[in-house]
Amino acid sequence: MKIQANDGISQAGKSALEDAGFTVITDKVAQEDLIAYINKENIEAVLVRSATTVRQDIIDACPGLKLIGRGGVGMDNIDVSYARTKGIEVINTPAASSQSVAELVMAHLFSMVRGVYDANRQMPLRGEAEFAVLKKKYAKGIELRGKTLGIVGIGRIGQSLASYALGCGMKVISADLVPGNKEIPVDIQGYGEILVNIPVRSLEDILPQCDFISLHVPKQPDGTPVIGKKQIDAMKDGVILVNAARGGSIDEDALIEGLDSGKLAAVGLDVFENEPQPRKDILNHPKISLTPHIGAATLEAQDRIGLELAHKIVSLFGETINN
Repeated sequence: MKIQANDGISQAGKSALEDAGFTVITDKVAQEDLIAYINKENIEAVLVRSATTVRQDIIDACPGLKLIGRGGVGMDNIDVSYARTKGIEVINTPAASSQSVAELVMAHLFSMVRGVYDANRQMPLRGEAEFAVLKKKYAKGIELRGKTLGIVGIGRIGQSLASYALGCGMKVISADLVPGNKEIPVDIQGYGEILVNIPVRSLEDILPQCDFISLHVPKQPDGTPVIGKKQIDAMKDGVILVNAARGGSIDEDALIEGLDSGKLAAVGLDVFENEPQPRKDILNHPKISLTPHIGAATLEAQDRIGLELAHKIVSLFGETINN
């Protein structure tokens, strides 16, 4: 079985597949050339991340496809339901990147409360001549400890983020479709694990309570943002918002308006509506901490993603991989 890992795969995942008898090709094929390549090379499985899309046109034009795999959580770039109606297996790796995404969210939070993201922009330009001015500008930071973090979507990534935030001494509340409580394991390295129950409420309930909000949900089923002007207006003044989930989960017009009015103190973005060409006013805004969709891009996460894909493929089409 020939597998085209069009957006790459970790060496650990590639080796696991090859050890099980699969042929893995990692050469990047342009989107417009993918149909011809799949058919010419008799590719039976295509693995993608965010860059490559597998839509109905590819599915219809490539009758030899048996599997489509997404290295990551969301599968917005794959026509999942249609593929399955054609008998094609569709898999993803929901557990592999949770910790890496959570750590990036914490990085944005730490960076924003101390102005680190902006100081790193200004110091090379103005640090020599205006050191005292910049020192005064960034001397009004706040601490995370004791503040309230609202996590919108308490799945694997949301739970991992909750454990980090609890470890930093934050109060954590969450919003999800089913209210109640969620038991979060907090691993104290070398000292064991404690369990913390956090409340799960509606989005409307938690918005006015939060000092910080992090999104871990896609856009709503009708395609509208989860956070728009109405939701931003319901937040505390000076709230800090992070989106490392999906571009489009936040209305970017409402986001800019909230930042310019001071309703939002700062925003951390790893994802954007118009990837891979984000809006210039988003990229240039002095209150936005930016990363280029790297939530799952750690070496550890990539190994876990590759191995999770490999295990699932082998369980469907080959022999068991031995660790």
